[in-house]
Amino acid sequence: MNFRPRRTEEPEINLIPFIDVLLVVLIFLMLSTTYSRFTELQLTLPVADVEQQRDRPREVLIAVTAEGNYVIGKQALADRSVDAVAAGLRAAAKAGSDSIVIINADAAAPHQAVVTVMEAARRASLSQITFATQTSAGAKR
Repeated sequence: MNFRPRRTEEPEINLIPFIDVLLVVLIFLMLSTTYSRFTELQLTLPVADVEQQRDRPREVLIAVTAEGNYVIGKQALADRSVDAVAAGLRAAAKAGSDSIVIINADAAAPHQAVVTVMEAARRASLSQITFATQTSAGAKR
């Protein structure tokens, strides 16, 4: 009989196969899960009629010609002074100080004519000023 003490091996836990199995399960769950979509709501959006929006009482259109003349709305101004332009802007501003001044200046108009309109708008207490532009034919694609 052999009475030698046997070497007892300590049990080893190998975690690498366990991690591999968990990663496979995780990938399977990620690929098979469907996410609910909240963007599938049925909405009925309002329709805008462009022709009804053409009447804009807050807008004051002023045109500056290449010669430096001014046209407010459809009324040409005889005087080119800042005070005359300011008086014309005050008369055309139906919404008062909430009106928006839209400057339609010719490309060849002198800079001083546009600055005169901006100064007249300031004197008329119209602080919202914008410039009208048009797209060039070369810029269209």
